Amino acid sequence: MTRTNLAKTLREPAELVAADLAPATALPALERVAARYAVAITPALAELIDTSDPDDPIARQFVPSAAEMQMQPGESADPIGDHPHSPVSGIVHRYPDRVLFKLVHVCAVYCRFCFRREMVGPGKESALSDSAYRAAIDYIRAHSEIWEVILTGGDPLMLSPRRISEIMADLAGIDHVKIIRLHTRVPVADPGRISDDMVAALKVEGATTWVALHANHARELTDTAREACARLVDAGIPMVSQSVLLRGVNDNIAALSDLMRAFVECRIKPYYLHHGDLAPGTAHLRTTLAHGQELMRELRGRVSGLCQPDYVIDIPGGAGKSPVGPNYVLAAQNTAADAGDAVTETRYRIVDYCGDVHLYPPEN
Repeated sequence: MTRTNLAKTLREPAELVAADLAPATALPALERVAARYAVAITPALAELIDTSDPDDPIARQFVPSAAEMQMQPGESADPIGDHPHSPVSGIVHRYPDRVLFKLVHVCAVYCRFCFRREMVGPGKESALSDSAYRAAIDYIRAHSEIWEVILTGGDPLMLSPRRISEIMADLAGIDHVKIIRLHTRVPVADPGRISDDMVAALKVEGATTWVALHANHARELTDTAREACARLVDAGIPMVSQSVLLRGVNDNIAALSDLMRAFVECRIKPYYLHHGDLAPGTAHLRTTLAHGQELMRELRGRVSGLCQPDYVIDIPGGAGKSPVGPNYVLAAQNTAADAGDAVTETRYRIVDYCGDVHLYPPEN
C-alpha cells in the first residue's frame, strides 16, 4: 500500500501517528515508551503494514505499544547474560570456539521484543571506541580456541562498506579465525544497503563469511528483500535464518510454515527459532514454551526437512542456548537381542509427526 510520510525512517511517535501507524489517542503513551526504548521503522517495513488490520503482524514487531511499560517478574535488562561473559568491551565469550563481537549499538529498525533493548538506540553508545575495538581484536588474537567470530550489536551492516572491509580484514588476518558470521536485519529492513560494495566488503581471503538473516514473517521477504539476499548468495556467501517465536506474528502453523518456506525459496537455510527472551516489557509478545513445542511438532509433519529450524531458548543468566523442541522418544525398555544371546538392546517408543507411537527396533 502507498501512504504519505514514508519517505524516511520513522523515529518519533508523532511521525507514526502522521503515517497512520498509530492512533492520535495513543500518542502520550507512545511518547513514554519512546523515551525509554528506541523506535525506528524504515520505509521498506512501514510500507508493509496494513493499517486496516489492528493485529497486523508487521506492526506488532515494530510499532511501539503501551504494553512495553508493563514489567513482569523475571524480566531483565540483560536477559541472556551477556555481561558476565564479557571479558573486554564488545566481546561476549560464552562458548569455547566462538565469540560475539558487538561492533555497534544501532539498528536500521528497532524490534519491540529486542533482548538488547536497554543497550541500543539513541542515548546509548553508538559504536566501540577505537581503543575498545583494538582491545577486542587483541582478545580474539590471544585466544586460539576462537574459530568463529559473530558480528552483532546492534546491526553490523549499519556500518559502511569501507569499515566492514577493514573489520573483515582484521579478523581474517588472525590465523585461527576461520568463520566470520554477521547477524543482520538489513536485507529486509533496508535492502538498498546490500550494494555491490557491501557484498564485496563481506568477502575476504583467509576466512569464510556467513550471514544470518533475522525475519519473523514471510511478508518481510519482499521482492526487493529477496533480491538483496540473492546478491549475497550469488556472491558465494551462505545464509541462514534467525527468527523469534512471537505471539500474534508467527505463532500459528500457517504463518510459521510460510516463513520457513520463504527462507528456503531465498536459499536461506532455517537455523534458529528463538523462544522469546525475558527482555523488559515484552511479555505481550511471548508465547508459552509448550505452544512453541507443539508448533514445532506440527511443522515437522507439514513442511520439508529443509524448512526445519532448531527451536531454542537462551537460558536466563548466561548459561547459553538449549534446544527445546518436542521429544519424539518416549520411555525405553530393554529386551534380549535374541533367544541365545544374553546381550540386551534398548527398544524405544518413537512418536511420529501424527502422534502415533512405534517400537524401535520393531518387534519380530
